[in-house]
This record gives sequence, C-alpha cells and structure tokens, in this order.
Amino acid sequence: MSAYNRLLSMKKIFVVLLGLIITAQFVQAQEPVAQTEWKNQKYSMFIHWGAIYSTLGGVWEGKPVTKGYSEQIQAHAGIYSDTYGDIAKQFHPEHWNADSIVLLAKAAGMKSVVMTSKHHDGFCMFHTAYTDYNVVDATPFKRDVLKELSDACRRHGLKFGMYFSLIDWHFPQAYPISSSNSDPITPEHHEFNKKQVTELMTNYGPVSEIWFDMGSLTAQQSRDLADIVHRLQPGCMVSGRLGNDAGDFCVMGDNQYPDYKIASAWQTPASVYDETWGYRSWQEHGKAEDKAHEKLEGLIKVVSRGGNYLLNIGPRGDGSVVDFEKEVLLLNGAWLKLNGEAIYSASANPFDTTFAWGEVTTKPGKLYLHLLQQPEHGTIILPGLNSKISQVTLLSNGKKVPVKISSKDGNTQLQLPADFKLADKDIAVLAVACKGAVDITPVHLLRHATRLNRDNATPLFSFSGIDYESYYRSEVGEQWAFTTQHPAALQLVYSDAEKGKRILLTLNGSTKEILLDGGVTSPLKNDPASLQWGPMYSAGPFWSGIDGTHGSVKDIDPSKPWPNNDNAAWTLHSDWKNDAPIALTADKSVAGYILQEITAPKAGDYLVGFNSGDGIAVYLNGEEQLLHNNPERGGTQSEVLLLSLKEGKNQLVAKFYSRFAKQAVVGINRNVPQVLYVQQLPDRVSGSGKVEHCVIRQANPVSVHRNLRMPNLAVVLDSK
Repeated sequence: MSAYNRLLSMKKIFVVLLGLIITAQFVQAQEPVAQTEWKNQKYSMFIHWGAIYSTLGGVWEGKPVTKGYSEQIQAHAGIYSDTYGDIAKQFHPEHWNADSIVLLAKAAGMKSVVMTSKHHDGFCMFHTAYTDYNVVDATPFKRDVLKELSDACRRHGLKFGMYFSLIDWHFPQAYPISSSNSDPITPEHHEFNKKQVTELMTNYGPVSEIWFDMGSLTAQQSRDLADIVHRLQPGCMVSGRLGNDAGDFCVMGDNQYPDYKIASAWQTPASVYDETWGYRSWQEHGKAEDKAHEKLEGLIKVVSRGGNYLLNIGPRGDGSVVDFEKEVLLLNGAWLKLNGEAIYSASANPFDTTFAWGEVTTKPGKLYLHLLQQPEHGTIILPGLNSKISQVTLLSNGKKVPVKISSKDGNTQLQLPADFKLADKDIAVLAVACKGAVDITPVHLLRHATRLNRDNATPLFSFSGIDYESYYRSEVGEQWAFTTQHPAALQLVYSDAEKGKRILLTLNGSTKEILLDGGVTSPLKNDPASLQWGPMYSAGPFWSGIDGTHGSVKDIDPSKPWPNNDNAAWTLHSDWKNDAPIALTADKSVAGYILQEITAPKAGDYLVGFNSGDGIAVYLNGEEQLLHNNPERGGTQSEVLLLSLKEGKNQLVAKFYSRFAKQAVVGINRNVPQVLYVQQLPDRVSGSGKVEHCVIRQANPVSVHRNLRMPNLAVVLDSK
C-alpha cells in the first residue's frame, strides 16, 4: 500500500466542514442497517501477517531491506519466486493464539479485527482449494489461521473482516506487476479471485468487511466480486479499493486524515508505524506513550469527520505481537474505557468550522469537546450554538467542570477554570449536555439568499475512481443553509449539460425526485463576440493524479517557471486553436495543463465547452470550477461549464489527466449556445427568516461515490 497525493484548496477545506443535522438525518435514513452498524464501530484492528514476509521480518540475506513496506519484501529485494516460497517451510508460529489477538483488540477498545487473508505475494493465510500456496498445505504449521481468528472473534463478541489482495505475484496468469501495483487483472486471474472470494465468503462465518486492495479491474470485474460478496454475505461491507466505484465504503490514503467531511461511509487505514505494515525486526520504536498519543489523535480526527479508524499491527513470524505495539494499543484502550462514549456511535463535528484546541463529536443532546491541546486563555467558543447548556463534565470521571458560560453575537463561550490544565500527552474530553437537541446556526449561513449554486454550496464529498491511480475527491451532492426575507417559489436553472438528468431535491427534510425536462429557455445576457481569447500555453506533463494541482493557479505568469523554479516556463502554442481538437501526447498516469487568458469588456456569465480524456479540472482566476474523472475508463468526454468572468483579464486553466492512454484529445470550445433552462417547481420557502436547508444529489446514481457532474445547476428563490 502507498499514500495518496491529496492537495486541497483552503477554501474547500473551510467550507466543506459544514455538518447540517438535516443532511445527516437524510443520509442516515437511506443507508442499510449493515452500513450503520459498520459506521458505529469507529475503531478496528488491522493485521498484516503472512507466513513468509513476517518470518523474514524485513531482512534478506542478513541485511535490512529499507526500500518499501516489509510485507512487499519479495518485490523490493528482488527475490526469486521459488526461493521466496521456500521460506514458508520455516513457518511454525508457536506463539500464535487467535484468542489472545482478539482479546488484545477488545482490551484496546477495538470493535472488529481485519486480517490479511492474502497479500500481494499471493500466499494464502487460509486453506484454499485452488492453490497449495497456503498456510495449511505449504507450511509445517498445517492450521487455517484465518479460520481460527474468525472463530475467536465470534467467541469474544467482535466483528470479523478480511483483507484480500487483488494482485497476486504468485499466480501464473497474473499480469506482470508494475511498481505501482495498479495493474490489469487477466481473465484467468479474475476467475481465480472469484473462486477464492467465494471461499472466503462461505467458509469463515459472518464477515463484516472485505478489504480489497490494488489492481486495476474492469468495471465488470469489480461488479463480479462485489456481487459475490453481497450475495453470500449481505451484511458485509466492501472496500472502495475494489475500484470502479463498486465499494460500499471509501478508503483514504494510508495514514491520511482528511480535513473535510465525507458524505458516504469511509475509513482511514493506519499503521502503528508509517514505514511498514508487516513485521520489521529492525523497526525503531521510540516511546510507547508518544506513539499512543499520535494514534489516539488519529482516531479522534477520523471520528470527528465521520469515519472509521483501522489501526494495523504486524505480528512476528512466530505469531507473537510486538510488545511495543501491544503497549500502544493498551494505552489507548485505557483511554477509551473512560472516554469511549465520545467515540463509539458518535456523529461527526456538527459545526462548520474546525478548532485550534481540538475536535468535536456529538450524540443527541450532547457535544464532546476533545481537547488535543490547552485552549488559548482557557476559552472555548462554539460558534452558532443556540442550545442552552445544562452542564459540562469531564468525561473520564464524570465530575462537573465549573465553566463560566456566556453568549455573545450568536456564539456560546465556555471559560474554563484557571486551574484546568492538560497534562503532557493527555487528551481530555468535555461532555457538554444541552437542554434538548443540539441546535447550531451555521457560520456559513446564506442570509437573504436568492440563488443557490456551486459557488455558495457546501459540497458533499466521497471518493471515486477506477483504480488506485485514479481515485479523487468526488463531489456527490451540494447542500445549503439559508434564510430568505420573503416567501419565494423555487426554480431550477441549468444548461444542456444537465438536461434530461434526474435529481433528488431535499427541502427542509422533504425529498422528491425531479426530472430536469427543459423548462423554459432563457438566453444569457452576454455577448460572446466581445470576448478576446488569448493564445494557449501548456505546462507538463507531470506525474500526478487528477486531484489537486502541482502549484498555484492564481495570477500565473506564463513566461516564468511553473510550478516552481525547478520547472520550465509555460510553452506557447501558436498552432493551438479554440473550437478544435488538441492531441496531447505524453504517457499513462500523467497530467498536463492549458492556460488561456480571456479579456471581457464587462463582467458576465458565459457557457464554455471542454473536451477531456480520463480526468479534468478547471480553474478560473485561481478558483476551482470543475473536477472529475472519467468513470467509463478512456475515450473523450465533452461538457459545458458556466463561467462567471470578471471585467478585464481572466485566467482560465484546464488540467487534463490521462490514466490509461498515452494520448488524450482535449479542447476549449467557444461555440456553445448561450442558453439556460428555467424549470418551475411547486415548492416554496417560507421567508420567515428561519434557517432553511436544501440538498441536491443525483437520483439513482450508479454509485454513491460517483460525481454529481451538474456544475451549472442552480436553485433560484423567486419572490416575485
């Protein structure tokens, strides 16, 4: 496994933290029971244990292998397959005890255990009928350790899950493996995977999640495996790394903590050590207290953003758990024993802002303030909190904290007593009990709103992608909190790009499905002929995914190196023209940029067309306008985007991403009809000045992770 490269604009980070209660209720009402149960676990144990790589412990021929993760030592040390396979004959884990592993997870406060059934090396830690390269047939141990762990989980009341590598370095018909591990799966290999997944879903009792990893499957291959899991284990959650948006939950990069909320079920996988997942005999440890504090902060960050935390240990080849890892887990287990109420089944931070002092979780009628550091001047300001506070207690002991509570300008202030001090490496939780429900007015409330569009929306995010190299932060919906001065009717305004699609519109808790059927045409009040389009410049190619940019896209000087002084200046292309295809030739998994200046005699809205390949991001004057991949894997996409040009010079930057092809046909098109559609709705808003809520999502999406792709859709509040 390797880390994603996620670059996020500060504007997006700040805005997307809006957690409206009404939206949470809407999403919760739609999700299956198994998903709700899985989300409520919050904290689970990941185990990377393999008969061969754990026996080697990161050492080959007497020397530490410092390149890469130790569970991938076969590739990083260049070990012949037969030589590597022979190590299995040394596997006899005399200290393996499935009950002790599960009891450790339980003492650590974890609610499930997820173990590697097979990693990239292809060695199976379960008894499979389809290869003798497994723990029963190829080792002197002769025991199905996965079955023993599954049984132990049931005995001790924990959920059981499993990891399954979609690539297999041992299978003869597997595609030759690249350094990225994101490789196609041959038909023979896919059939082999299907048979093994069927075994895993049949022979090991109830499975709470299956953690697929790596490979670059076709959409049909991903659906095949997801269908097998859901047919045989209806309550089993499928990880997003299956690819092609076929997963039930999305997975962050390794040891990554998003600074934004995600509208679907999600998880952060983390290891006690960032450097490895499998056992490494020469790993440096440091102080257990420091590591426990680091990982506890990680757990709190994930839960406060609505996710689950999967923390990994790597047992030795003899089956024993490294003492340092055990100590880290037990230290945090002791904290959770006192403070777990603020973690398990808790909801994400309901405020639309983050806090310098720590994180927030919530339950009905309660707020939990996780103090990761001492609040400045002992003051905690809770913006927009309307609820009256009945008491504040220290969650670890239930003692009342004598805080001074005051309200000013719609904010609630808690002044901690002068003697309230956090000890070193201490994380205290203040339980704030409210009289009634938690009621918060969003900081980013749209007051006296007349138009709800992408510019003032709070995006609802998930992750979409075909494979590990094409995942990106997808926008699956938009939401608004607003007030109006007068009663108003609702109108939907959109372009040809949205026409014919179906949406779910939720207004103040009531949801209806709407077909965007065209409505009344409304020409834009603009003059396309008055625009002056400058020459086109290019930068790149760069090795990168679609998500994020390589440098600032604001106020670019094309004559200077970009994105930094180590790069060349932008290249002028006098032969490139608007309204004509441009062939970008580079390589797979690279991104290129086109820069064009537009001069407008006055401010106005203009519809502009774009052609792209596997992914596109569009920026106007440094602000992101559009970001999505190509879920159909290859080919050319076309779309229309409404751009609000300012008077004078405007910089348009389009990032084009090619994941699968060595050439992409792209373009920026001006010949777009400057027409929108206005569709009247029967719904109205009260205009009473109270806070109202609107959410838009796609109706019947292919996947809950798939991008909304309706950038021009707006809701107009017509008070006439």
